[in-house]
Amino acid sequence: MFAVIFGRPGCPYCVRAKDLAEKLTEDREDFSYRYIDIHAEGITKADLEKTVGKPVETVPQIFLDQQHVGGFTEFEAYAKEHLGLFQ
Repeated sequence: MFAVIFGRPGCPYCVRAKDLAEKLTEDREDFSYRYIDIHAEGITKADLEKTVGKPVETVPQIFLDQQHVGGFTEFEAYAKEHLGLFQ
């Protein structure tokens, strides 16, 4: 499984999402991720909305195998339900 996390500097939920992805990468051989800093990459909210397919109010925006799952809360819930995450 490959995760893509769109985030920005100074965002606590982006940090938590990246930390969770790092933990999953360490715990599972079948998980990897890429963190994309939207500011550094010049990605606008409008660009993100096109990628997500609906209005975006917050970051992070997270995709698992190209499927949008939502933000950190949804990512954490998915990891607990499907990836054996115990925190």
